[in-house]
Amino acid sequence: MGAPESFTATTEVGHYIGGRVVASISGRRQAVYNPALGTAARQVALGSTDEVAAAVAAAKAAFPAWADTPPIRRARVLNNFLALLNQHKDTLAAMITAEHGKVFTDAQGEVSRGIDIVEFACGIPQLLKGDYTDQVSTGIDNWSMRQPLGVVAGITPFNFPCMVPCWMFPVALACGNSFILKPSERDPSASLFMADLLQQAGLPDGVFNVIQGDKIVVDALLTHPDVKALSFVGSTPIAQYIYETGAHHGKRVQALGGAKNHMVVMPDADLDQAVDALIGAAYGSAGERCMAISVAVLVGDVGDKIVPKLAERAKALKIKNGMALDAEMGPIVTKQALERIEGYIGVGVEEGATLVVDGRGHRVAGHEEGFFTGGTLFDHVTPAMRIYKEEIFGPVLSCVRAKDFAEAVQLVNDHEYGNGVACYTRDGHIAREFARRIQVGMVGINVPIPVPMAWHGFGGWKRSLFGDMHAYGEEGVRFYTKQKSIMQRWPESTAKGAEFVMPTAK
Repeated sequence: MGAPESFTATTEVGHYIGGRVVASISGRRQAVYNPALGTAARQVALGSTDEVAAAVAAAKAAFPAWADTPPIRRARVLNNFLALLNQHKDTLAAMITAEHGKVFTDAQGEVSRGIDIVEFACGIPQLLKGDYTDQVSTGIDNWSMRQPLGVVAGITPFNFPCMVPCWMFPVALACGNSFILKPSERDPSASLFMADLLQQAGLPDGVFNVIQGDKIVVDALLTHPDVKALSFVGSTPIAQYIYETGAHHGKRVQALGGAKNHMVVMPDADLDQAVDALIGAAYGSAGERCMAISVAVLVGDVGDKIVPKLAERAKALKIKNGMALDAEMGPIVTKQALERIEGYIGVGVEEGATLVVDGRGHRVAGHEEGFFTGGTLFDHVTPAMRIYKEEIFGPVLSCVRAKDFAEAVQLVNDHEYGNGVACYTRDGHIAREFARRIQVGMVGINVPIPVPMAWHGFGGWKRSLFGDMHAYGEEGVRFYTKQKSIMQRWPESTAKGAEFVMPTAK
């Protein structure tokens, strides 16, 4: 494969309302940076309540006809979109690398995982089938159906500008809803690109809309009476705010929050496999993943064996502009995020953790102004330390020692987050007990990043999820629809006279 073509557009990134790109009305704008260069590459419009109102009005007007479109025809539009996504996968990946910084091959993987959800949504005719009971009572039949909610919205994070929106809108659209996407203002270009592909696929104008912006847009969506449901992925404090505010305004809310994912390494594990897993899961995408492993729980004598191997690999990471095909780690998304991450490293040192590898101050030749840091490795971290308790969201791996399996499980279960977890072992009994006893929503056995496939659904426990439905899969279909139960009988079978008691099966 040759070198991929970089995304270098300088056009302002606007909104997408009613089937067309709309420039800023509010006049508010914000720079979008190329994090590998440390320079502003383009501007993004920041929306206002007026622009949100226009998007909601467009979505509301388009909803009735789209909801009445047979599911098989909605699926055909999504199937067209699927083909276009596959055709333009590398273009979309280059956009992501240019604005997020993750390496191009990782961006390709992100797009592929988004494509998986679109493929799942194409099966909506089967997924929307209801239940039917003949003769539930004398002369009465009962059935249920699932119907769309109306206008729904998604608020998505910077770290997956393609995949996370695809957790939401393909399923929502397949179910017959109209959709408003509020992407991250840090890497907004992918949202308009996908909007254009949906239009090319035959999606009617107004069914899918994009509003760029910040908290003003979020709050307008949370309080607008015509927005029936909101999906969110981001940090726990904001997830809780989204959940509480949306619920207060009578909306259905699905808010996925932060994480502090542990990987337990048992004494019998294949240590080379465990090292590979930890390096990839901790430092891939510069640790800016909600499923990144940020804590290694080293059981028994594993710590003394594995930490030197981790240190050697962390020091040797190939940190480059993400468009270099041999890059293993790219830059941090913004200068502010870089400063926060390196600030946490200083906190860890102050708290007494052993700094084995210090990634601070890393420079990449030819990209001296880029937002780069190196992979950082701590040992002898304790549960009382901030670097253990708080989500750093960067390439910082903390090693915690545990004397046995029971202590390792207790460590994980005592943490406030419960997004993802992994256990490396050769022991089937340990694997089974770990999967059963761990209080975390997504579990990997010898799998470091156990992101479920499209038909299983994604979601954590504890303070990693607010709401009771996971993203995508059949849970997503339930979230974006409401159930209706119908009981029916015909005059010829109706008993004569008024009935003053609760109907029963008779």
